[in-house]
Amino acid sequence: MAVARTRSVALVGVTGRTVEVEADVGNGLAGIHLIGLPDTALSEARDRVRSAMVNSHYPWPDARIIVSLFPASLPKRGSQFDLAIAVAILGAAGVVPAERIAEPFFLGELGLDGRIRGVRGVLPSVLGAAGHGDVTVVVPAANAAEAVLVRDVKVVPVSDLRQLVEWLRKGGDAPSPVAQEHEEPGTEDVAPLQTTAALDVDLADVVGQPVARRALEVCAAGGHNLWMLGPPGTGKTMLAERLPTLLPDLELDHALEVTAIHSVAGTLPSNSPMMSRPPFVGPHHTATAAAIIGGGSTTVRPGAVSLAHRGVLFLDEAPEFQRSVLDALRQPLESGQVTVSRSVGSVTFPARFMLVLAANPCPCAQADDQKDACRCTPTVKRRYLGRLSGPLLDRIDMKVMVTRSSRRELLADRQFVESSKVVAERVLAARERAAARLAGTPWRSNAEIPSSVLHAEFRPSAGAMRPMTACLDAGTLTARGLDRVVRVAWTLADLAGKDAPGQDETNAALGFWLGTHS
Repeated sequence: MAVARTRSVALVGVTGRTVEVEADVGNGLAGIHLIGLPDTALSEARDRVRSAMVNSHYPWPDARIIVSLFPASLPKRGSQFDLAIAVAILGAAGVVPAERIAEPFFLGELGLDGRIRGVRGVLPSVLGAAGHGDVTVVVPAANAAEAVLVRDVKVVPVSDLRQLVEWLRKGGDAPSPVAQEHEEPGTEDVAPLQTTAALDVDLADVVGQPVARRALEVCAAGGHNLWMLGPPGTGKTMLAERLPTLLPDLELDHALEVTAIHSVAGTLPSNSPMMSRPPFVGPHHTATAAAIIGGGSTTVRPGAVSLAHRGVLFLDEAPEFQRSVLDALRQPLESGQVTVSRSVGSVTFPARFMLVLAANPCPCAQADDQKDACRCTPTVKRRYLGRLSGPLLDRIDMKVMVTRSSRRELLADRQFVESSKVVAERVLAARERAAARLAGTPWRSNAEIPSSVLHAEFRPSAGAMRPMTACLDAGTLTARGLDRVVRVAWTLADLAGKDAPGQDETNAALGFWLGTHS
């Protein structure tokens, strides 16, 4: 009996860190000791590993067993280390060749009967392992489809411990997974994510709101934020749900980013391991700051802003959200990422999303032209909408008043509505035009261009800037607002097929920012 080593991966946010697992089986008081900053779930691996080995008919060493997880200063959380611990002990006990387990990475949770169960975060874990070059990663069969998304990595799917041990003893080709009852890895406590694929919606369903439909097209083309204000029943929620149908498919690197986040959160769709469509997340107004931004007492999980990465975050009835939750959105809207600090450490998640807010003009939500007209006083209305702070609204690129439409207006607008497919083609052409202009930079849409570059390389002509500088001098436009108006103007130019925005585009962009379009 001696020391055996193997490797696994610890997740810090959505980044995989290599962990070396060592097992020493030697003389001393019989028992197993786990060191290296394990959490409660990992400390319980001692009992799971012992039962799995015994029930798989492998001898449990009647000796002192020490399992070390290196680096010791890195906190280890979760049950994905079970398989690596079991393999290291088997190697130290001479059941499997120690040289066969030294290089591969092992991920998976062990059942008491020896089955290998799926775990969360396999994709970012395999991505972390792939940084070491040509490696082999052993994963649960339930996670195999997710793991093979990473190129240049040999993935070995296994279903139980005995199958894995036989492969380690004999070598050869990767074992074929044993058919098991379907289970979703680590999703038992996660609510299903609302997606546009499940909603099966189309922009042509929204009639009577031509300005709002145009605003939605501009948002999709440039990646801009949107605020819709209007009485209930005017189509605000319908419009927001149809925004993802206008967006193009995610590029490969973006798709891997999004899939990695949802893998860590345990919200990957069951029908496909790769998320190729932009996500749509619509939390309830009672959601806490931890649910929106991310958090957790022992394990930090991504929140709604990260689950909506490269997609849409929709806050319906936005003034009903807690003021602290709304103001917490300001930082990720600027930086495209969010850092969650807890006693267990700080974790950074990507959070570059399109924010869509919908709000009624007052708490009673009654229009003035209804039989039971609104009776809210100006003070009540001001206090209600005041929950959306000025700094937050200053980060919203476009603001639209959504009003009620008469029967005549609804009938007349039906001949002008377009399907999502038609609008999405224009959006794709505008995005390709912006991508060509931004070639050689890390940005791919107008909304991502930083202020310094925006006013240096992409500043519109003096004539086009005149309406904005006038508002800036009058105090109706802030410096941040100026940046956002210029970005929207570039998007309008891309949709129009122009090389640069003119005064028509800047006037239109300014109208959207000030909320004068209705």
